[in-house]
Amino acid sequence: MTVPRYRVAIVGAGPSGFYAAEALLRSDKDIAVDLFERLPVPYGLVRFGVAPDHPKLKQVTAVFERIAAMPGFRFVGGVEIGVDIGIDDLRRSYHATILATGAALGRDLGLPGENLPGTHQASDFVGWYNGHPDYRDLTLDFTGEQAVVIGHGNVALDVARILVKTPDELRHTDIAGHALEALAESRIREVHLVGRGGPAGTRFSAKELQEFGTLADCDPGVDADALGVDPFALPQAADPERKIAVGLLEAFSRHPATKSKRCLFRFHLNPVRFEGNERVSRVHFRSAAAGEGMAQDVAIDTGLVFLSVGRRSAPIADVPYDAARGVHANAGGRVGVEAEGVPGLYACGWSKRGPQGTIGTNRACALDTVEKVLADIVSLPSPLAASADDFVASIWARQGQRLDFDAWRAIDMAEVARGRALGKPREKFVSVAEMMAAATGRDIAC
Repeated sequence: MTVPRYRVAIVGAGPSGFYAAEALLRSDKDIAVDLFERLPVPYGLVRFGVAPDHPKLKQVTAVFERIAAMPGFRFVGGVEIGVDIGIDDLRRSYHATILATGAALGRDLGLPGENLPGTHQASDFVGWYNGHPDYRDLTLDFTGEQAVVIGHGNVALDVARILVKTPDELRHTDIAGHALEALAESRIREVHLVGRGGPAGTRFSAKELQEFGTLADCDPGVDADALGVDPFALPQAADPERKIAVGLLEAFSRHPATKSKRCLFRFHLNPVRFEGNERVSRVHFRSAAAGEGMAQDVAIDTGLVFLSVGRRSAPIADVPYDAARGVHANAGGRVGVEAEGVPGLYACGWSKRGPQGTIGTNRACALDTVEKVLADIVSLPSPLAASADDFVASIWARQGQRLDFDAWRAIDMAEVARGRALGKPREKFVSVAEMMAAATGRDIAC
């Protein structure tokens, strides 16, 4: 067996990590790639971020499977950087390391009462209904009739849509079993989708907005009291997608309310504070729709609030961090602060540029970073010839099993079989212990 000339480690097995691996393996250099992932399962945002009622977006995993089958690719699951291994361990064992760790943390508003129980990050809720082990025990109170989602992007739409869909609309998706059970008992009847700007300033995609006109038991609506003057006007040169989205919001403003649930789009509302004793009970906003100097206070009574105002990458020990942007500090993918780079350390995807774009956007981003790696790699210090293999062998020895891509295939087959019995595409394992047991064909009750 020949030893590859270059070894590259990628941290994070989401879309950008896979696309970076593909670009490296397709290059004209003799490179092998080890793709590290904190959980025993790959695919990151596709598995734990894409809404369960959007199965077509998950078909991209077929591309990732083909990448995993390329010569020189190795998946190493169940390894958390900063806990199980350090960044220096990787730098000693590989010519280059690419951080593709995504943007797992939600951004705060920094407002009084924001941390009251009942107020959650939208990303935590998304992880909960998608079966992420970190969020399976999240406590959510669906006993009230009103929920508030702060933010006007597609994640906010996902949160609102999942809250108002009927159990039958979700039953045959890959939503986590605990989430389906809890949502089936929900008493939520009205969801307020609140944002600071007007309709033209939203970041909703037209495709996701259209779904609100087809929900089984929920009507979309628009709060007419905070629209301002000529609220749906757009410049003639506006993007066609934006015109469609704003046109849909205008149509929602005339949509009759005939169903038992309602999703109300509200504009020009700036959150001011959260009130409550033991848990949140009211959110206060400042409305400026009437014009400068005529702001009004608006309060919404609710025991359930989701913040969807942005995300940031989790800092990693010994890796420079750009707190303002919420990413690993980098210049075009090379990690470092200004002129002081960290040789052999790179970033791609959301941990490079922030949470922008679609799944496909990550491919171009990964290609850009890989160009930097390929340009630098011949001049980077070389690790010992077998250091990467020895390093991975030591990880598997500590784990007591190989959590490689074959282990993932065993987990995948077990999940699909569980789902088939329930009429679902899969029933996910929601704990690491379950995943590790399924990887070896063992049964476990968690």
